[in-house]
Amino acid sequence: MSSFSPFSKEELLPQEEMLEIQKQKGDLFIGLPKETYLSEKRVCLTPDAVGALTANGHRIVIETGAGDGANYTDKEYSDAGAKISYNVEEAFKCNIILKVAPPSEEEISYISPKTILISSLQLKTQNKKYFECLAKKKITAIAFDYIKDEIGSFPIVKSLSEIAGTASILIAGELMSGVNKGNGLLFGNIGGVPPTSVVIFGAGTVGEYAARTAIGLGARVKVFDNSISKLRKLQDCLHTPIYTSTLQPKTILKALMRCDVAIGAIRGKNRSPICATEEMVEKMKEGAIIVDVSIDRGGCFETSNVTTHTAPTFVKHGIIHYCVPNIPARYARTASVSISNIFTPYLLNIAEEGGFENTARFDKGLRNGMYFYHGILTNKTVADWFDLPFRDINLLIL
Repeated sequence: MSSFSPFSKEELLPQEEMLEIQKQKGDLFIGLPKETYLSEKRVCLTPDAVGALTANGHRIVIETGAGDGANYTDKEYSDAGAKISYNVEEAFKCNIILKVAPPSEEEISYISPKTILISSLQLKTQNKKYFECLAKKKITAIAFDYIKDEIGSFPIVKSLSEIAGTASILIAGELMSGVNKGNGLLFGNIGGVPPTSVVIFGAGTVGEYAARTAIGLGARVKVFDNSISKLRKLQDCLHTPIYTSTLQPKTILKALMRCDVAIGAIRGKNRSPICATEEMVEKMKEGAIIVDVSIDRGGCFETSNVTTHTAPTFVKHGIIHYCVPNIPARYARTASVSISNIFTPYLLNIAEEGGFENTARFDKGLRNGMYFYHGILTNKTVADWFDLPFRDINLLIL
């Protein structure tokens, strides 16, 4: 009687051993050109970050002087393993280019076809020709301010917002001093002296860090926002009782009339809402300070106009206005370390996953930051803004 076997004769014969195919690690070739945009002093990678990348076998070319604005020397980068280039075009010839500000049209002409460009997008300052130049070179472009992390937040935007929020209070403190023609007030709860009063519009990351810094210096803080959940979250974060309110004109006017400093930190989808009208600003104390962090989105104060790092303030209705769009560039070294700490693990992960293409297939956050893929526009906001053809990135990367 023959015994029944669940296997065929072929299956019982010795088989070839099947080994797991390992993911092929990729070596990166990264270029860091010097920033040429007005007042932009930040750099995407610090010497320590370059050291970490070169230790993993990656090549980095840095244009001479790229770290000067953040007080990093060519020697520090060279000692970390980077090649220092004295040719403007050499850093643009790498496979991956890292920049803080988007490249100019002239700089795009230096870039090799099919290069990966990682920079900010700065949609408000762009024109149609910029995107046409990227398309012509079949460039894959990622806006680092659109990249999401594993919890769905924007890590670089959040980090720079923390800097902007903290800096807004420090800048206001400088402007209040008599040396800078302010009211001669000091942030700080000095015995027998009434505390400085601060009004903040916006309970997001900028508002939170502005409030945290002001409270730390002993100021009395009032925060306005139309999102109750944001206000509630802010109260939990600060671990201290704080005045919060929705945006109601009468309440805002009262708060502005009594405050020494007003911070604008609300960002609308397209334009920041005007929280304080010109009439409200007119009724503020003579010599009070306005720091409008949201000026890159139009500003929260009706009297706000864009200023620069070289001429940062103007006076209107007796109120000192500070309306510089790029506050973190003022603290270039801190901002550079912050950006670099986010980029370094990202780049190492791209290499581990076998290159950019492979990573983009599985990393939704990276795909969210992509606005060009091999010269094809993949961001609907950009397409609508400039009336350009658009394709869904999820249909292009399979």
